Amino acid sequence: MTAVADWRKLAVGLAGIAGLTLLFGQWTQISNATTVALGFLIVVLLVAATARLWVAVTVSSVAMLAFNFFFLPPFGTLTIADPRNWIALLAFLAVSLVASNLSAVARARTLEAVARRDELGRLFDLSRDVLLITESGEANASLAAFISRRFDLDSVAICVPHGAEWIVFDAGPQPLTLDPDTLSAAVSGLDTERGAAAALTSGGGQRVLTVGPRAVQVVPLRLGTRPSGLLAVAGRSIEPGTFDALAGLAAIAIERAQFLDARKDADLARQGEALKSALLASLGHDLRTPLTAIRVAAGNLQASWPDEEQRREQSDVILTEVDRLTRLFQNILEMARIDAGAVTEDTRWVAASEIIEAARASVEPALRGRAVTVSLDSERLVRLDPRLTSAALSHLLENAAQYAPAGSPIDVTAGVASEGLTIAVRDHGHGIPALDLPRVFDRFYRGANAGHRRSGTGMGLAIAKGMLAVERGRISAENCEDGGARFTMTVPAEVK
Repeated sequence: MTAVADWRKLAVGLAGIAGLTLLFGQWTQISNATTVALGFLIVVLLVAATARLWVAVTVSSVAMLAFNFFFLPPFGTLTIADPRNWIALLAFLAVSLVASNLSAVARARTLEAVARRDELGRLFDLSRDVLLITESGEANASLAAFISRRFDLDSVAICVPHGAEWIVFDAGPQPLTLDPDTLSAAVSGLDTERGAAAALTSGGGQRVLTVGPRAVQVVPLRLGTRPSGLLAVAGRSIEPGTFDALAGLAAIAIERAQFLDARKDADLARQGEALKSALLASLGHDLRTPLTAIRVAAGNLQASWPDEEQRREQSDVILTEVDRLTRLFQNILEMARIDAGAVTEDTRWVAASEIIEAARASVEPALRGRAVTVSLDSERLVRLDPRLTSAALSHLLENAAQYAPAGSPIDVTAGVASEGLTIAVRDHGHGIPALDLPRVFDRFYRGANAGHRRSGTGMGLAIAKGMLAVERGRISAENCEDGGARFTMTVPAEVK
């Protein structure tokens, strides 16, 4: 396309010279050599300002010949009789060539500046793409795709040494096929016996390889003096300075992805340690009370002083505390199943009242001595997993009984709408402190004042949230204006 444009500009320049020759020689009868030379020089300068050097030189040469042939005596020949005309002709030729050269240099500098601006823009866009890379497992492949797209390259390959081998992440419409010997030779002069990592360490700067019919630019990826891989590109030539900057940015991107992965592992390890500590603290707190009560009640049963009624009371204490322990270990197992992804969904048609009754029955000891009022706006059937839904609701009921004053009622409202089943559990306690509200569903979180009162393990609400998540449901908590707290769970379901 550039060649066609050059030939078009050459034709326009020659036509301009021919037009001025006709104008000066036939129409205006201008014989002043200075006027003609200036006219021709204008055409030469216009061509030089818009075309490449060879076009301007050609037009300048034609203008010189036309000037000599038509406007310097003897006319109609290329002979120059007056020595002063030689000076005029040579001055015209020198001015036109110098002007053409200066214009070509200025155009080249302009094109170079535009190209550098475009490359800087590509690097800036690529740096923004790098910030989007958060998964180290896909970092190298994503980075290769970003480089190919931003720099409009047919092939991009990020090669990472692994012992004596190379792991290649390629992208682009024409993937590169690079063998380990070729990669090692690119940085070590065919010294492949020491392995890819050693070859990379001893490698130099940029290389141009011939892979099949294509020329491939290769540069080591280095962060400081430490090598991390090779970058190979094909499709169009990249200026060496830009290629070095691109390789540096790619090395930073790889290092950043590895750092994010290491930080994520550290965060997971720290969270795991925190969860273990919280679990041990919670178990130590909640096992101590029931075990002590069981030990005391069992000792009383072995004594001779209790009568039949007192023995029954001590037996009830043991059974109640055993139920508490059973519930505690059941919570631990449920949380482990949720973490392992072993909780599955089994849907069927069921009424909301069945779910509420099943939840109340499972936590009957915790609700003993409390009035539970149930309000249903519909008995329409919904298709969901009744086991998961009732289990989540049982944790909400148990939580309401745990954190509300003894003897206070618990209100349960249920509604069926087009989006599914919604159940709300409201207690008449002191509500949820503002500092605790954002964290009530965090596992093992028992509130800022847990040390000053008897509380649960901090697993119930987290388990409820996990079970509802299996059903793609959601749960929320809020304080009521007239006191108490309300927990609302919504489960998407078909409605009959």
